[in-house]
Amino acid sequence: MKRVAVLISGRGSNMRALIAAASAPGFPAKIVLVISNVVSAEGLHFAAEAGIATQVIPHKAYRSREEFDHALNGVLEAAGIEIVCLAGFMRILSDWFAKRWQGRLLNIHPSLLPLFKGVHVHEQALQAGVRVSGCTVHFVVPELDAGPIIAQTTVPVEMEDTPEILAARVLGEEHKLYPAALKMLAEGKVRLENGRAVFAR
Repeated sequence: MKRVAVLISGRGSNMRALIAAASAPGFPAKIVLVISNVVSAEGLHFAAEAGIATQVIPHKAYRSREEFDHALNGVLEAAGIEIVCLAGFMRILSDWFAKRWQGRLLNIHPSLLPLFKGVHVHEQALQAGVRVSGCTVHFVVPELDAGPIIAQTTVPVEMEDTPEILAARVLGEEHKLYPAALKMLAEGKVRLENGRAVFAR
């Protein structure tokens, strides 16, 4: 069973979905640590109530992104973490950290990558007039929202959608897709190889 840490900055809704999935019998990964860079992150309370260790590493206490990432890495290694899941973690990680954890670092993004990277994703989708949107779980690489794709799912975009309505529809799919992708990685059914996601037959 793989030891997993989840990194959050806020309410941690995807973290909650991962915790719920990992509590099921036979799931190949266990959420053993939740880390936030924000002391007031709501998700920390949920994790603690679920019996999961939590830790706050405030990024403002460090002089640079690299110093913060080295501190984060030290905590992860001390806890014996094997897979890291970003779940609303509002920090851009350094190239050093992304390379150190390559193949073991996942993120979920609320669009069908490579479309609509960065922030204000649902506004981008509505402005572009797409008829479907969705979410993507991918390996994290140094370039933002550009890592090899592990899994995607789609939702319709309706004419009356606002960014908030579309976000809620996508979020419901995120909560199913992220645990499925983590399961694939923990079981060895997908791996990062030569810059590509390679799937076991």
